[in-house]
Amino acid sequence: MRRLFYAIEFLIALIATYTVWSQVGGQYHLDLMAWYWKLCLGAGIAFAAVKATAAAVKGERAWNARTLRWISLILALSLACGAVTYYYHLNEPPPDDDDQEDTTTTPTAQTSW
Repeated sequence: MRRLFYAIEFLIALIATYTVWSQVGGQYHLDLMAWYWKLCLGAGIAFAAVKATAAAVKGERAWNARTLRWISLILALSLACGAVTYYYHLNEPPPDDDDQEDTTTTPTAQTSW
């Protein structure tokens, strides 16, 4: 029965990871990012969250060395998410100028009434 709860926790952790990542880092940068970064980092954080929960349940105390090790991995992966997002922020494509109107004016004949 525990495995079912861990599987549900993994799915909830995936949703939470990608929601927080898109809110903090920006959805535009997440859209620019290569799929393998999003898959590895997002699934890694969700997996580490489940393993931290399992370590807390298995141990005599909830805050034991294994739990803290998994939580530190979550923090390291979160910092990696921030670093990758910052890299894509620095290297985003320049904005298109097609949307702006041409500002050059051509001389027109003035008519006086």
